[in-house]
Amino acid sequence: MDHVFASNIGVIAQRWPKLAELLSAQDIASVAVDLREGIESTLMIGGVQLSSRHDRAGEARLQAASVAAEAPTVHLYGPGLGELPLAFLQRPALRRLEVRILNETIFALVLHLIDQRAWLEDSRVSLSMASDDPEIHFPRFASPPELVLASDANAKARDRLVAEAMVSVVNSRFSPDNAAFLARFESNRSLIASDHDVAELFGSRPGCEAWVIATGPTLARHYEHLRSARGRPEPPILIAVDTALVPLLNNGIRPDFVVSIDHLTTARSLPANESKDLPLVYFPMLETALLSAWQGRRYAAYAPTPLYEQLRRDMPRGMLHAGGSVLHSAVDLAVKMGARKLLFFGVDFALVGGQAHAGWASGELAPQFNTSDWVLNGYGQRVKTLLNLRTYLYALENYIATHPSVTFLNTCREGALIEGANYHPEFAP
Repeated sequence: MDHVFASNIGVIAQRWPKLAELLSAQDIASVAVDLREGIESTLMIGGVQLSSRHDRAGEARLQAASVAAEAPTVHLYGPGLGELPLAFLQRPALRRLEVRILNETIFALVLHLIDQRAWLEDSRVSLSMASDDPEIHFPRFASPPELVLASDANAKARDRLVAEAMVSVVNSRFSPDNAAFLARFESNRSLIASDHDVAELFGSRPGCEAWVIATGPTLARHYEHLRSARGRPEPPILIAVDTALVPLLNNGIRPDFVVSIDHLTTARSLPANESKDLPLVYFPMLETALLSAWQGRRYAAYAPTPLYEQLRRDMPRGMLHAGGSVLHSAVDLAVKMGARKLLFFGVDFALVGGQAHAGWASGELAPQFNTSDWVLNGYGQRVKTLLNLRTYLYALENYIATHPSVTFLNTCREGALIEGANYHPEFAP
């Protein structure tokens, strides 16, 4: 093992000296690894096989085939046991292979066990940590086992990769020819025509502070702060997502606006008997009966997606960002109203204390879960999450990055770390 590692790390030290130092410092004894044998063999770590145990090279060729053969540059996230880099390097058209490491300790272990010089010495190869580059590059292939086994240092890169992979899946659900959604739009046409346009709110509160309230578990610790908001010298705008409304009302807090976009929203989340003088900003995905029952002012909004193209032509309305969650639309509403400082409450993207939502019993808003997914919280600790929450987190971080003139602040460290949102000195010291 020492001889194999010395040969591998010698090449890396020559080409990427800082990376060699990092890999040499890894504690490979901390990795719980088993040998899995079949026609060939592979490594199993944490219940995850790094490759096929029957035909590693054949599997790698099949995986590489998902990237166009004529691509001159390929970005490979996770080198596996070495077959994946070799599969790409066999391509005549390849000029550069950017290999990104997703778990430095596992890669160091592989360097101890298997000679990797055949691809490490290739002049077309560049090797680095996935965390070194905040962007996800295309064309790319990400090794599924190594996405699961990503280290803490590479967690954000993993989240970006998974989110990018899910984009096509999500888009297919909201294709412009989705008959069920188009029928819902048709049912709501008369309401859209008579309701207010969300664009009326754009620019209405220039320079204001907005508090965007989601339903993450940590919301429960901020009810007193939210109740006292009205007594501040310059009260912030309170914008709540739909599922946060009932917990807020139950704790004596009435937001300034409620935002709802989901076709699955029910009257349990938007109780009409509590809606007098409470403005609702909605996408016409909502049930017609639910919208008709709402007593407060209604503002129609669209998402900037092909699904809304016909509606935009027939009845133009303002658009709000759609990143998969109602939270993104609520944040965009605050920014388009003019907010220059925006605080997040209950925006956790994590199962803090094993809970999914504040103010709702387990399983009331979504099926109960058993998950091994995780994110890092504000203390640098792993906290359980769900795959869709990680995707929503990535979308929010992208949004924050494109709005540098707005200050985003998080109010709780127990939830997921949100890049671009510092912690509020009063609420999350």
